[in-house]
Amino acid sequence: MSPPRVSSPNDAVADAASGGGLSPALTWLFGRLNYERAPHDSYTVEDFRLGRMQRLLELLGDPQHALPAAHIAGTKGKGSTAAMLAAMLEAAGLRVGLFTSPHLTHYEERMTVNGRRPDAADLDRLIQRLRPAVERMDRERAEEDGPTFFELTTALGWLYFAEQAADIVVLEVGLGGRLDSTNLCRPECCIITSISRDHTRLLGETLPQIAREKAGICKPGVPVISGVEADAPAAVIREASEACGSPLLELGRDVRIVGEQPGSPSDALPRLRVDVATPWRTHAQLDCPLPGRHQARNLALAVAAFDQLAARWRALPEGAVARGLAAARWPLRIQQFSARPRILIDAAHNDASIEALCETLAGLPDQRRIAVFGTSRDKDAAAMLTILARHFDDIVLTRYMHNPRALPVDQLEALARPLADRRLHVAADPASALQAARALAGAEDLICVTGSLFLAAEAQRLMEPPST
Repeated sequence: MSPPRVSSPNDAVADAASGGGLSPALTWLFGRLNYERAPHDSYTVEDFRLGRMQRLLELLGDPQHALPAAHIAGTKGKGSTAAMLAAMLEAAGLRVGLFTSPHLTHYEERMTVNGRRPDAADLDRLIQRLRPAVERMDRERAEEDGPTFFELTTALGWLYFAEQAADIVVLEVGLGGRLDSTNLCRPECCIITSISRDHTRLLGETLPQIAREKAGICKPGVPVISGVEADAPAAVIREASEACGSPLLELGRDVRIVGEQPGSPSDALPRLRVDVATPWRTHAQLDCPLPGRHQARNLALAVAAFDQLAARWRALPEGAVARGLAAARWPLRIQQFSARPRILIDAAHNDASIEALCETLAGLPDQRRIAVFGTSRDKDAAAMLTILARHFDDIVLTRYMHNPRALPVDQLEALARPLADRRLHVAADPASALQAARALAGAEDLICVTGSLFLAAEAQRLMEPPST
């Protein structure tokens, strides 16, 4: 039985700081400085300070030191890879903590143990345990910002995982890697899924600069598994792993997809069945639980991490790989919510992920394609729109409503007009955008909502339960 939800759907990626319906403990937590909601030009990467997080964890007894971790960074694919790896480890009989961000509909989704989220009593108790340490730090650091919302969320995750006696934690980096609050973990392996342009103001304009921030998760002697294939950022990952004395496995060299064929999806979305070879074994006929060739790459990285953990950390049964993949779920990754017309929601939010989305949809038989698009102020909207204009007949421009980082629709339209020769439509909010897209679509057409995880989450709440 699922635990009761802590926050209502309206609190999800919304203005939870208003405190509507929240306990005093959660109201206090949501009132902390939150870079997920702050204007993108109001801070720099150096505002993320590991010393602050280190002090917080020290005051809490360093719970992260007692729990081994698989630490996952990357521009795209880290959440999917984390979900697949966690599912495999759970199928192996372990108690597995999973830490991801941001949440889609409920704050407590960020920290689960074998799929169980903390309930209201859990969170209130853990926040009350956390709060004296934070108040002490606020006094100690009177001239500086105290611990932030994400730092406190990371600390809460560690407290919850320790309380629930997790055997291992699969930990997704929040932003970058080098200065991310998750980077104080004790990893048994590190994964860097991919490098593409995102958060460039914070992480750097070039792929090598971004790779350097992601490679900051490398630890002395800890194996690194890399899905980075472009020469320049791959070289940065190699340099970082060599500097740490870390064994490096690379996708395409040490980890290979050696066989690939269409799977048999129930929703007619293109999933793959693959054979994956790692230095330890070949796993045959693995069904990828998520659509798209890019997800087969993420699957291969997760399988390599499973084998690496089995070799370095603890014996794990090989059959858990297939069982875990069969049970793995990761929402809003080209997820279908309606069949006629086909309505998909995807959390793509940079040019590389939009390209992967369009590649995945290329083989579908839908007659006409309508994109519902909105994004954040700090994203390269022009690059994404340029790609969408090549693959969609109509684009409905909108914005998500519950986070101030949304790019206003008038600014989005100004970017889109010179880029797209397709018909553009404008809607003030996701509900109006879906209504406009439905009016444009026939039964055999496709509607895809994309451009932002925040938009995807709001659109999800407007839809019926997904089709199977």
